[in-house]
Amino acid sequence: MKKSFKLQDLDCAHCASLMENSIAKISGIESASVNFMTQKLIVEINDRSNVSTVIEKIEKAISKIEPDCKIIK
Repeated sequence: MKKSFKLQDLDCAHCASLMENSIAKISGIESASVNFMTQKLIVEINDRSNVSTVIEKIEKAISKIEPDCKIIK
């Protein structure tokens, strides 16, 4: 299942790259892409995963790298 989210307050391209790598390692994520220019996060979530739990893990990963960055749902 592909999900797309708008990111708020993503301030640097390096942080976007770190987020992408960190999110890709989360259990249940098949692929992740963070685009700094468009401020978008696109993830492919495994169909057998609990989507809300995976999204919570994504939010934690993002806040560890850039605390001010939030997912706009």
